[in-house]
Amino acid sequence: MSKLPLYGVMAEFAAPERLVAAAAAARARGYRAMDAYAPFPVEGLGEALGLPPSRMPSIILLGGVAGALGGYGLQYWAMVASYPINTGGRPLNSWPAFVPVTFELTILCAALFAVFGMILLNGLPMPYHPVFNVPRFSLASRSRFFLCLEARDPLFQVEESRRFLGELAPEGIYDVEA
Repeated sequence: MSKLPLYGVMAEFAAPERLVAAAAAARARGYRAMDAYAPFPVEGLGEALGLPPSRMPSIILLGGVAGALGGYGLQYWAMVASYPINTGGRPLNSWPAFVPVTFELTILCAALFAVFGMILLNGLPMPYHPVFNVPRFSLASRSRFFLCLEARDPLFQVEESRRFLGELAPEGIYDVEA
């Protein structure tokens, strides 16, 4: 039975501080294609991995602006262009009456853009990932922290990467088959 191609090498850590230190050390060594897995958000891990700033604020702002413009535009079209009714001499474009619907659609669209933007940026749904081949990886959702150096990194060499991860004093080092 032949071995599957290697996706990378993974190290297991017992504490989040050790994971952050390991990610920073790997980044300082020159590794760029790596990922970390933890059961909860870890402060400073994104910076240690060298991740770019999140695009979520821009996506949510876009959703809010689209909702506000859509809500106000729909009311303007209905009250001014399509079915104008002069009630008590008020102007047809009475913006104070449009505020509640505009506000609600702003919040609704921003929330929907946030949910679907998060799903898309996280690459979900993902029913399978090569790290699931490591038996101890099931602990990543409970109590352990993992750093995976991926084989697509130009600096990656199997033995050198294992040796480097061994210098970081992990609980274990595992090959991740693709």
